Amino acid sequence: MAGRGRLSSLDLLPEEARDDLIWAIGELNKRERTQADIHFEFNDRLEAKGIETISRSAFNRKAMRLAKRTLQLEERRHIYAGIAERLTPEEIGKADIVLGEFLKTLLDELLDGDGLDSKNAMELARAYKDTVMAQRHSAELREKAEALAKAKLEKAVSQVEGAVEGTKPDGKEVLRKIREEIYGIFDNG
Repeated sequence: MAGRGRLSSLDLLPEEARDDLIWAIGELNKRERTQADIHFEFNDRLEAKGIETISRSAFNRKAMRLAKRTLQLEERRHIYAGIAERLTPEEIGKADIVLGEFLKTLLDELLDGDGLDSKNAMELARAYKDTVMAQRHSAELREKAEALAKAKLEKAVSQVEGAVEGTKPDGKEVLRKIREEIYGIFDNG
C-alpha cells in the first residue's frame, strides 16, 4: 500500500503560516498576477513572521498541481453544465443510473491500476451514495419550491380577481396587485 509520500516544505509550514499559504493559493487561483510575483510576496509575508522562506521550485510544484486540479475541475464543470439542465425532477432517476454506471467504470479503471485500495473504494462508494441522496434532496426541494410558488400565484390571482370583480380591470393595476401579493413589491408612485 502506497503512503502519502514525502511532505513538501509547504506541507511543513508552521500553523502561523497557514493563512499566508491560503492567501497564496487564492492568488494563484485568481490568475491575475504572475506566479513569481505571488511567490515573492508570499516569502515576504513568511519572513515578516520569522519563518523560513519557500524555494521557487517547491512553490512551482504546488502551483503546477493547483493548475492541474483547477483545469480538471473546470473541465468537469463544463461537462456537467450541459448535463445539469436536463436533470429535471422526473429525470433524476435516470441520472442516478448514469452516475452509478460512471462510478462503476471509474472504480474498474482504478482497480486495474495501483491507485485504489479497499479504503479508497469504500470512500468512493460513500461518495456515490451521498451524490444520489443529494440529487434526490435537490429534486425534492425544487418540487416544494415550485409548489409553493404555484400556491402563492394562485392565491394572489384569486385575491386580485376578487378585488377587480364587477369593475373594468386596468391591466397595470392587476399586475401591481399581483406584484404586491407575490413579491411584496409595493409601488409608492
